[in-house]
Amino acid sequence: MNLIAIGDNVVDCYLDQEKYYPGGNCVNVAVNAKRNGAANVAYIGIFATDDKAAHIKYALEMESVKHNLSRIAEGISGQPRVSLTEDGDREFVGGPKNTVQHRFKIQLTPEELDYISKFDICHVSCYSSMEGELEKLSKVIDVSYDFSDKADLNYIGSIAEYIKFAFFSVSELTNEELQKFIEQVRGFKFEVAAFTRGNLPALFLKDGEIYEQKLQPVTVVDTMGAGDSLIAGFLVNYLNGKDIESAIEKGTESAAKTCSFYGGFGYPQVLE
Repeated sequence: MNLIAIGDNVVDCYLDQEKYYPGGNCVNVAVNAKRNGAANVAYIGIFATDDKAAHIKYALEMESVKHNLSRIAEGISGQPRVSLTEDGDREFVGGPKNTVQHRFKIQLTPEELDYISKFDICHVSCYSSMEGELEKLSKVIDVSYDFSDKADLNYIGSIAEYIKFAFFSVSELTNEELQKFIEQVRGFKFEVAAFTRGNLPALFLKDGEIYEQKLQPVTVVDTMGAGDSLIAGFLVNYLNGKDIESAIEKGTESAAKTCSFYGGFGYPQVLE
């Protein structure tokens, strides 16, 4: 299968290591789709003009992810700061707000939509500022969308008709809140909706049935990007014809590999 991702790119700055790693939901999904066997993978985003953007592009090139239709804007890259908690987990602690992705949005041209239509799936995230482009996208390609922790039903409903595969991060919801939320999501008619729950098994909703992820013990080095890796592994295998349970298993294996090293997919650089 062939995948294109459109949207966010950042570098995750690990304060305890004094290093940064290329990332962002769409970049992570693109790279991990290629690592999971996608034949052709591309990425469209807005790159800054700093050394961090140059490093992201270098990493994409090393992973055979095309990015030639991306925009370049004068300014700095997104660079969220990541700190280590007392429990060993990582949490985002902010970063500059005057980044190119805060300042600009992507508007797709007819020529770009024709190029995008040659792929099997387009992945977008809620951090991509692409809500206004989803209708155009959905007319030429199936859309996968990561809502992250945005569980607002008005927001979901405003774009749901353009989305085929929906991914939600619901680790903050209680069991009762989660069950209620899943029932509400049923009404949007996604082909597949997935609900990740931190260190608990993810749930996948398809054709009214709930499928639970089967976790295997793994030695966790870093969970950064594991959810994005799960998305990529699932999409590649599902769209290559595997049944949903097999695709979930492959997505789980992909996420486990990502947990075995630092960063969304590696490539550390010294943070100056």
